[in-house]
Amino acid sequence: MTVAFSYQNTASLHFLPAKLRIGGLEERQVIKLLKEHIIDMYEHSPEECVHTLNINALQSKTIKFWSAWRGNEAVGCVALKYLSPYHCEIKSMRTSSQARGTGVGSQLLNHVIEYAKLNGVKRLSLETGTMDFFAPARKLYRKKGFEPCGPFGDYEVDPHSCFMTLIL
Repeated sequence: MTVAFSYQNTASLHFLPAKLRIGGLEERQVIKLLKEHIIDMYEHSPEECVHTLNINALQSKTIKFWSAWRGNEAVGCVALKYLSPYHCEIKSMRTSSQARGTGVGSQLLNHVIEYAKLNGVKRLSLETGTMDFFAPARKLYRKKGFEPCGPFGDYEVDPHSCFMTLIL
């Protein structure tokens, strides 16, 4: 299934919206994006503080995964991990380096928020890093209404982790 978002004020946008597809974990470009994501997590976080999921873990029945495309180019991805029927965690949110700053991350986040609302989820949570590398992500999450929270699920307090949540 492909989902394209339309925007009311496209004149101010300097990009074309990406088309979102359910799945894509078998696609070479998506695999590359996820590998880059994992490498970046280990490069910018202590090893014991990396909570990223590998491709096998992303294929779990408790996870919904989307890939974002512009033409034949994978430009992003995101996953929702169900912690309960009413609480999901955002995982593996990644924008390709070529597409950063063009709204793909915002589009992916808007999509998972709307998907969660339509499917009865009451709370979205996430864990991201506290280092400068993660500042743009934290800024985007705050812009979309996410607020700091304590650890959730199996997480524990960690000075390298920033926990955020959005009540829907």
